[in-house]
Amino acid sequence: MKWRGTRRSQPVNSSLAERASRAFGWSFASNAVARLGSVPITIVLARLLGPHEYGTFAVALVALTAVLSFNDLGVSMAIVRWPGDPAEIVPTVATLSVSCSLVTYAGCFLAAPAFASGMGAPAAAGVIRVLALNVVLDGFTGTPVAVMQRCFSQNRKAIADQVYTWLGALLSLVLVWRGFGAMGMAIGWVIGAAVGTALYWMLCPGRVRFGFDRGKAGELCRFGLPLAGSALVLFGVTSVDQFVVGNLLGTTALGYYALALNLATWPVNVISWPTRAVVPAVFSRLQHDQQGLSGGFVSVSGLLGSVTLPFCAVMAGTAVPLLGLVYGARWLPAAHVLAWLAAVAALRILFEYVYDFFVVLARTRFVFTVQVVWLLVLVPALVIGAHADGISGAGASECAVGACVVLPWYLGKLGTIGIRRMALAARFWLPLAVAAAVFTAAAFASAHIRPDLAALAVSGMFGVIAIGALGYRMRGEIEKLRADFRQRPAGDPDADSAELAVAGSLTGGSSGHHSA
Repeated sequence: MKWRGTRRSQPVNSSLAERASRAFGWSFASNAVARLGSVPITIVLARLLGPHEYGTFAVALVALTAVLSFNDLGVSMAIVRWPGDPAEIVPTVATLSVSCSLVTYAGCFLAAPAFASGMGAPAAAGVIRVLALNVVLDGFTGTPVAVMQRCFSQNRKAIADQVYTWLGALLSLVLVWRGFGAMGMAIGWVIGAAVGTALYWMLCPGRVRFGFDRGKAGELCRFGLPLAGSALVLFGVTSVDQFVVGNLLGTTALGYYALALNLATWPVNVISWPTRAVVPAVFSRLQHDQQGLSGGFVSVSGLLGSVTLPFCAVMAGTAVPLLGLVYGARWLPAAHVLAWLAAVAALRILFEYVYDFFVVLARTRFVFTVQVVWLLVLVPALVIGAHADGISGAGASECAVGACVVLPWYLGKLGTIGIRRMALAARFWLPLAVAAAVFTAAAFASAHIRPDLAALAVSGMFGVIAIGALGYRMRGEIEKLRADFRQRPAGDPDADSAELAVAGSLTGGSSGHHSA
């Protein structure tokens, strides 16, 4: 691979705080616009499809998520945390990613009928085969996206993200409206992803080429395979609930559950995704500063809790008016499980943050072990919960396993690397108390205020005030964190000098399409 260009879009001496802040701002804005702006389209799609057809698409989406979880063998993440020149590995990463994606799609195509039948929706096989074309596109996308993360080039990535999201959503809407049903959603998504893939390559800082270095390939696989295995098991953890619901309770129940799950992922999309796009690159530059790494982890975790917990508390407390107003009365059976899944979303944001932290520290075997045990405990818990109380029981079981099994384990492991539980408790006790108060107020407003829009407005006001108050309380710690990062250069000359060279090509790179 060859990086071209001599002009720098950002000064070489840009501090880590400046570059990370800009990248986070772009990532957050892109996700907020895409997720919140596409809400009306999602609402219309849910109303047009209905619970049963929506459940059919959910089956295909579970299959896609499964194969995407291990699609590139975890090697693209190596670009973000590679301690040397990323140009050494990018050609090999690109080759491995695309080759693996082609093999994966072939297996997905053949297994689609069996998977659909196992999920209780045999009619979903064709939708799975079409939607799974995203696997091939993901193989081409992984490398340029990882390079963008490495360079904090979230401004460029945001352009491709927006085109991908909006084009796919609008095409899906048109096709569903024309009577294509779940297949229309799959076709629209694939077309949007294809255009987005082309843009990722065009906007990538530098020219990505294919190549293969056997020595680098072995090193990448040693790093990536445990991570890919962990991601696959993590898929099981985050998707086995839908498999259990579909298999035990049927496609219509899965439709209700999938819609509630879609709503519950709003906080994850708005908060966790932009955080994960920036934080691993920041922590990778602090790997040799234990005090800075530990302090940064604790401070950022407190910020995440201050935003996440009230957000999820509002969603849990307003489940009934939210579903009734947004999706219509026929979706109200999903309200009870939404309250549980909102709590799961809060745990998931925290777990993903901790997961990325351990990946940066190369503790991939540990995160793999956690995911395996999590999955082994979760499956029987979901079966028991679904039999006992339908989709609500499944949601409650998932929340219980996360809070009682995974959270204590992660906290224990963090303690062994110098991050004390008491330090985390000091950051989280007040956000937890505030979130409990916000949930109570939102639930009261939902039960006693009519119409639903007024109840949502009042509950949302409680959430905004809570987040603002918690953020104001942490203003000193935020400034201290920024001051610490401001003193650090964006690149480590001993371990990451190539990153600045890559960043220098952002505006001076080769023109036209970045092709292989």
